[in-house]
Amino acid sequence: MSDAHEPVASSSLGDEAHLAKLGYKQELARTWSGFSNFAISFSIISILAGCLTNYAVAINNGGPMAVAWTWPILSVFILIIGFTMSELVSAMPTSGGIYWWAAKMGGPKAGFYTGWLNWIGLVAVTAGVAYGCATFIDLTISTFSEDYAGNYSLTRVFITFVIVLALAAVLNIFSGHLMAIMNNISVWWHVVGAAAIVIVLVVVPDNHLSFGQVFGDRFNNSGFAEGATNGGTFWFLVLPLAFLLTQYTITGFDASAHLSEETSGAAMGAAKGIWQSIFYSAVGGYILLLAVTFAIPEDALGNPDYAGVGGGGVGYLFNEALGSNWAGVVLFISASAQFFCATACLTSASRMTFAFSRDRALPGSDFLRKLTAAKVPANAVITVAVLAALLTLPALIEVNLGTEEAPLIVPVAFFAVTSIAVQGLYLSFAIPIYLRWKAGDSFEVGAWNNGSKYKWMNLVAVIEIVLVSLYLMLPANTFAVPWNDGFAWKFVNYAPIVTLGALILLTIWWEVSVKKWFKGPVHTIDEPDEPVAATE
Repeated sequence: MSDAHEPVASSSLGDEAHLAKLGYKQELARTWSGFSNFAISFSIISILAGCLTNYAVAINNGGPMAVAWTWPILSVFILIIGFTMSELVSAMPTSGGIYWWAAKMGGPKAGFYTGWLNWIGLVAVTAGVAYGCATFIDLTISTFSEDYAGNYSLTRVFITFVIVLALAAVLNIFSGHLMAIMNNISVWWHVVGAAAIVIVLVVVPDNHLSFGQVFGDRFNNSGFAEGATNGGTFWFLVLPLAFLLTQYTITGFDASAHLSEETSGAAMGAAKGIWQSIFYSAVGGYILLLAVTFAIPEDALGNPDYAGVGGGGVGYLFNEALGSNWAGVVLFISASAQFFCATACLTSASRMTFAFSRDRALPGSDFLRKLTAAKVPANAVITVAVLAALLTLPALIEVNLGTEEAPLIVPVAFFAVTSIAVQGLYLSFAIPIYLRWKAGDSFEVGAWNNGSKYKWMNLVAVIEIVLVSLYLMLPANTFAVPWNDGFAWKFVNYAPIVTLGALILLTIWWEVSVKKWFKGPVHTIDEPDEPVAATE
């Protein structure tokens, strides 16, 4: 995509000079390679996390065709979003990432809102991935132990979730260099693990769906339109709810920007890290999802058991299609990958917390911006882990969309947390993407850029983000609609309450106080009075 400049020098001196030009001294240890930068975004996207933990969302809201068609279509749009962000990080490779770009191009107010949306999204994605990991750990153990499976409880899963967060925090605090090594290992675990799962799903099951069923069968288990699989309600309300599968899985790639101050040759390495992590995840994720969908088992009548998969998720699918032994192996591979992902999410969120607090934008900034002797933001790591646990507390409330005789336990809180992650992250992406489009040719690009293609790419990116974010604020089932019979707050998708509520509170805070003292990025060295440009 780059067609205007030669790459910047990859030496740490060149990186430090570029960072100094942006107004910051080198504080974090620059120990990450370009591959490590790619690896953290690839690990956070984690096709073995998002694809599997949110699979039932697509099955319930469209069936196999929702999986087969929405993934590739949305992946193309997300790749366009990635290209626009690669251009931005190449010009401005700082740990503040999204927030810093918005503040530089749109002023303190744009930076303030962008930073908070991004931060909320990063905390939520950390929570979502860690909770998904805990769920898969529980499923893995249950596969090998009937006694353990028989004593299932939401409290047990939540305790496992807290343990996952604690372990991820300890690893993050120990060493930033260790995290780079873990992310490198994570890439190969995802590649080899996903390939192994695909092979198992192709070889082991006795039956597979046909191509016509995978790409054509529709299923509506949302409760909307009384289960109809045609008409306006299905196509424009039910099916778009399946967007969560793709949009949640392929997110968090802004980690490459947040780790740019720790990456050698950041102007090229971080830019490539963003778009390459999206591209390879999109391709690998689609292969994995098709393998899972072809392996959907039959019900007692010999028909594809879409209802069973919709209610029990991939845990049910693996056990029915593969048997307990193979299911346990597949779940173990997935749970391990999700732990890598949760740890990487915490790394990214802590770096954003450090950068945002460095500019005095978060309460307790003096505490949050402190580094250990190893130059790791330990206080930020611990804070994000605690907030992630608090955000997920509603997961302790059981939500049964079925009956006492035929229960259908749905993790509404988990889907809400993942929706918050998508809304927070992608809306924060949209602000600097729009501001870059508005700046036009006056924007000084970096070593990696989109040339004149930004004129349509950035507009397409913003439109996609707004549309998907609006859909993910809608009720996920009929019991979440206030005027319907059976409405209860436990069924409600609380994502819009958190996202919109945060925006309202931030607006009040801005008008009452923040605008009087917040001036945007606080430079740690004097910045030259000239536009931002990439070092050449």
